[in-house]
Amino acid sequence: MDMRRAKFRIGEIVRHRVFPFRGVIFDVDPVFNNTEEWWQSIPEEVRPRKDQPFYHLLAENAQTTYVAYVSEQNLLVDETGKPVAHPQIEEMFAGMKNGIYVAKRAASVN
Repeated sequence: MDMRRAKFRIGEIVRHRVFPFRGVIFDVDPVFNNTEEWWQSIPEEVRPRKDQPFYHLLAENAQTTYVAYVSEQNLLVDETGKPVAHPQIEEMFAGMKNGIYVAKRAASVN
């Protein structure tokens, strides 16, 4: 299996390539690490490959906030420059620097 480097990093704001939501990355799996049932629930014509990084997002859409698990192939850089309005952001991040959220554990080291 080809273990590629993740294209996006923790704290980066991204948007989904197909669905109308955006979010901030709070964790990265080098390859798919969810249940087979979850993977099979995705319609086959849009089901992502498992051999790529998958990202855990604090996500938002026009109606609500939630946690999303998204393949790298389905993410794009969010270029709005707007912060993400998710209630858990303050638990994980110390704020923003140059458009990237700074993880609390990383912020305390500096």
